[in-house]
Amino acid sequence: MADEELQIEETGGKKSKLMLIIIIAVVLIGGGGAAYFFLFAGGDEPAAAEELAAAGGEGAPAPVAETNASVGTALYVAMPRPIVFNVPGSGRDRLVQIKVQLMVRGTDNEEKAKTHIPLIEGTLLQTFSASNADDLVTEPGKIELRDNALEAVQNALKDIAGGEVVERVLFTDFVMQ
Repeated sequence: MADEELQIEETGGKKSKLMLIIIIAVVLIGGGGAAYFFLFAGGDEPAAAEELAAAGGEGAPAPVAETNASVGTALYVAMPRPIVFNVPGSGRDRLVQIKVQLMVRGTDNEEKAKTHIPLIEGTLLQTFSASNADDLVTEPGKIELRDNALEAVQNALKDIAGGEVVERVLFTDFVMQ
């Protein structure tokens, strides 16, 4: 009789474990379906607004005039190696290393910048070497150096590439010893 009670309890435990696993699986599948629905459903609203704007209906947003900044997407061209140079200071000369990235608009300008990387590196090195260590210690000095570098790169590329290819010069790393 004791053996029969043990067998009944063991079989009941297996059924409850199986039922628990089934319930968990159903909840997970239901949650995944709900997440999919909320993430990927309801994408028709922007298309309806575009159709209304194309038809010229009321409530359509006014067309926005394109500015120079919105001609293309912003792309970043990294210089392949950091620019290392010496600058004179009041107490001693200093060694500076700057990693540079160029912000351009559109894939055409990106390709032009990549094509002329040696010219850009040479122009940046010439501009950076003309600076002073005492100025580079301050934030306004770094900003002035960045602005001078942008102007020099734009002037160099204007003659060769036929326009302003680079919109901004960005310092991603600046080390002075």
